[in-house]
Amino acid sequence: MDDKCIMEGLLDSVKGSCDLLMHGSIESATPNVHQTFSTALNNVLGMQNSIYADMASRGWYAPDQAPQQKINEVRQKYCAAC
Repeated sequence: MDDKCIMEGLLDSVKGSCDLLMHGSIESATPNVHQTFSTALNNVLGMQNSIYADMASRGWYAPDQAPQQKINEVRQKYCAAC
């Protein structure tokens, strides 16, 4: 297994953790539990950002650029007053 595969696996795991922690925060019954989940979520989001930045700097994660026409269509659809 090469470094790229390891990083992809880490990123997938961290993204899954973010999803679980977000739902834990949303569904928490008490302020203390909510704060604990929220703090953990922010920490894991930081990890996700670091992993993404490292992968992007190595050319392993390059997001596709949306065509300007598509951006304009979405803007027009959702921002009629803009």
